[in-house]
Amino acid sequence: MKILWKILRSNVSITQFSGFFIANLIGLTIVLAGLRFKEDLTPIFNQGDSFLKDDYMVVSKRVTALNTLAISNSGFSTAELEDLEQQPFVNQVGKFEAARYRVSGGLKMDGTDLYFQTYMFFESVPDNFIDIPLDDWNYDSQTNEIPIIIPRAYLNLYNFGFAESRSMPKLSEGMIKLLRLDIYISGNGKKKEYKGKIVGFSNRLNTILVPQSFMTQANTIYGSNKTEEPVRLILEVNNASDERITRYLETKKYETDGEKTNDGKLSYFMRIVINIVLAVGILICILSFFILVLSIYLLLQKNAEKLRTLRLIGYSDLNVCTFYILVAISLNLIASILSISFVVWLRQIYLPVFTEIMPKTDFPGVYMTIVYALMMFLVVSIIDISIIYRKISKLI
Repeated sequence: MKILWKILRSNVSITQFSGFFIANLIGLTIVLAGLRFKEDLTPIFNQGDSFLKDDYMVVSKRVTALNTLAISNSGFSTAELEDLEQQPFVNQVGKFEAARYRVSGGLKMDGTDLYFQTYMFFESVPDNFIDIPLDDWNYDSQTNEIPIIIPRAYLNLYNFGFAESRSMPKLSEGMIKLLRLDIYISGNGKKKEYKGKIVGFSNRLNTILVPQSFMTQANTIYGSNKTEEPVRLILEVNNASDERITRYLETKKYETDGEKTNDGKLSYFMRIVINIVLAVGILICILSFFILVLSIYLLLQKNAEKLRTLRLIGYSDLNVCTFYILVAISLNLIASILSISFVVWLRQIYLPVFTEIMPKTDFPGVYMTIVYALMMFLVVSIIDISIIYRKISKLI
C-alpha cells in the first residue's frame, strides 16, 4: 500500500488540487457567511414586535375633512370587509374592537411621592393575531389583572422626555414589565379598579392592546349597547411587500400603521440579497466539485497505463480510490475549519454595528455555523467520494 500511495502521490498536481481547495474554501465561506448573516439579521427584523408576526398589517381609512364634519364614515362596512377577505393576498382579516367606556391609569413610582395618572384608550384584536402564550395573554377575573401591550414610543417619551427633564430614573423594558398599573374603568353608572401588567411593547401599533376576552366582558358591563363599525383592521397577508397590496390600498385610499409595507419591502429585499449570496456560494462549491473531478480525470488519463499495471498486479479499485478520497476529505476538512474561522472573524466586525443599532437584542451564538459547516462537509465529502469512485472505476 505504501508503494501504491508513493506512486500516486508522485503524480499529484499541486496546482489542480489547490484550485479545488481554494474554490471549495471560497464557496463554503460564502455559504456559511450568508447563513450566519441571515440568522443575525432575523432578531433585528423581529425585535420590534415579537408578539406580532411579520405578515400582519394594520389597515385604516384615511382621515379627511369629510370625516371631521361627520359627512363620511371612517369605519369599514360589511361589504368592504368582504372585499378585503376575497383578495388573493389576504389570508384572514381581524377587527379592532374599541373600548366603549372610560379608562384611566395610574402608576406610583417607588421611593418617590410621584403618582402618574392619565386617561387611556383600550383596543383589542382576536387572540389568534397575538403571538404570546395564552398564559400571559389571558384575563383572570379572579385577580382582576389585565395583560397590556403598549406602544414603545410611550416608554421612550417618558425616558427621553419627562424623566430627562425632571432628573428622574429611566426605566428599561424589563423593569417596566415588573410594575403594576392601577386601571380605573367606569361607564353605565358602574366603576371598578383593576391591575394592569405590561407584557409587551409595539413599534407597529399606536394603541394600547388588551385581551379580546376582557374587552368583550368590559364592553358588556361598562359600555354602550351601540355596535360600531371597526375603524381599523389587522390583516394576515402572504407577503407584505406584494405590489398588489400597495395598489389595492392606494385604490381604496387605505393606510397602514407603522410603515409596514416599507418594512416588509426592506425585509423582502434583504432576504433576496442573502439568497443571491447563498446561491453564489453554492455555485462556487459546485464548480469546485468539477475542478476536483477534472483534476482526478486528468491525472488518471495521464497515468492510465500505470494504473492498469497496478490493477494487474493485484491492486483493486478501492485501493486506488482510497488515496484520492483521503486527499479530497482532508482538503474539505481544512476548508471547513478555515471557513468557520473566516465567518467568526467577519462576525466580530459587523456584530458591534448590529449591537449598536439594537442594543437589547440577543444575537444567537456561532454553534449553528459549526453545525452548518459539519453538514456541508458531510454532503461535499459524500459527493466527492461518489464522483472519485465512479471515475476511477470507469478508467481502470
